[in-house]
Amino acid sequence: MQVIGLGTQDSLDLAQTFQQRHELNTPLMVWDQSFETWQFYQVSGQPRAALLDGDGELLGSWFGLPGEAFDMAADL
Repeated sequence: MQVIGLGTQDSLDLAQTFQQRHELNTPLMVWDQSFETWQFYQVSGQPRAALLDGDGELLGSWFGLPGEAFDMAADL
């Protein structure tokens, strides 16, 4: 399983500074200032979690803490 953080709302420099200050090596962070990824996966607010298959297809998504992700992944 690969966990990815999607940044959009802060500046890239601010996000990188936060990541370095707190020594965050995971999750893998990607940046999409255009919000196209949010629109594609129908993200309407934060915190939001989504579970995708290996082809990027949405298997499920929810608001709040991603505890359900572990239950959902265990069923795969």
